[in-house]
Amino acid sequence: MPHGRSLAGLVVLAMVAGWRDAGAIPAFARRYKVSCSLCHHPIPKLTAFGEAFGGNGFRFAANEAPRDTIDTGDPLLSLIKDFPLAMRFDAYAQAYSKGRAATDFQTPYAIKILSGGPISKKLSYYFYTYLLERGEIAGVEDALIQVNDIGNQPFDLVVGQFQASDPMFKRETRLTFEDYAIYRARLGEVPVNLTYERGIAASADVLGFTVTGQVLNGNGIGEAESNRRFDNDPAKNFFLHLTRDLGSQIRIGAFGYTGRSESEGVKNRTRMVGVDWTVGGGTVEFNGQYLHRSDNRPFYALGEPAGSLDGGFGELIVRPKNSRWFGFGLYNLIRANGPILDVRLGTPGNLRRYESISAGVGWLERRNFRWSAEVTYDPTQESLRWTLGLVTAF
Repeated sequence: MPHGRSLAGLVVLAMVAGWRDAGAIPAFARRYKVSCSLCHHPIPKLTAFGEAFGGNGFRFAANEAPRDTIDTGDPLLSLIKDFPLAMRFDAYAQAYSKGRAATDFQTPYAIKILSGGPISKKLSYYFYTYLLERGEIAGVEDALIQVNDIGNQPFDLVVGQFQASDPMFKRETRLTFEDYAIYRARLGEVPVNLTYERGIAASADVLGFTVTGQVLNGNGIGEAESNRRFDNDPAKNFFLHLTRDLGSQIRIGAFGYTGRSESEGVKNRTRMVGVDWTVGGGTVEFNGQYLHRSDNRPFYALGEPAGSLDGGFGELIVRPKNSRWFGFGLYNLIRANGPILDVRLGTPGNLRRYESISAGVGWLERRNFRWSAEVTYDPTQESLRWTLGLVTAF
């Protein structure tokens, strides 16, 4: 989305895992004394107001002095009076059908602790950690320091952990339980995908375009090796994304990704190109992503054939004005010439195709509490999944 430089509202709820429109917590609502609806409709889906607030480093306006700070008498020190903390709680009940019905209570599915805010007029931070994720004690995912308006120009820098796909669409703000599968897809044994990475990201506004560049380790956010290094090979990966608004109802973008990975002395080259778009944004919004990927040695074997995949998703969001009801749909499709996909997608074994069709409705019980009902059909597996869920933060 375009860089936020005008007066912006605050982001309050969500696991907004991103950096340009970085994450948000209810502590911001308490600080600014405004409603969640200013930045979410419905939660955790961000409004343009909320995106600008995150882009400004969790401020109403660029270069705004930190609020609610302690006067230490030191002009080089701003300490927030009350350290901002928030909690997010997700719970689901699911039913599965593939020849034999089964049910599952996922209550809770996830519990998060979140914190974020300004450090100075141009510095800010954001992180969250899982107390519980899918029944396990998990770790930190988003964790970043953001610098705004470097050299008093519309140029921002982020250092830390974030999702490579954030400049296109943020997985953490989607309304569906079903994921954006293409961002999690992998080829063979190559660890590269477009989810969480460690690295540096920079963005700037240039001739009406928002340009985002990333330099990444390219192997996720797992623990360090025995030598205390996080990157398991000498190479770095590079991501570049350009996006532009065409009026108030259309946004288009394009990206490229290149990187190398190595295993036991055998090197693989990963390349990705794609386009993304948003049409609408008021009552009806349609989002789309297409991606092509190639790996010349997906199993790190000399002489093996190259691997490739094509795929993407289409997402429909319906948010009637002045209504607490909302609707959503998501279609995923990935096709490859070799084994693909991470098992975390919920598909057993190695596949060459992944497809899913999801649709659902939701009800906003409170500004920071929503119910949803969703059904997902997998034509490849001929299976159905029904999901009833709630999301809240406080």
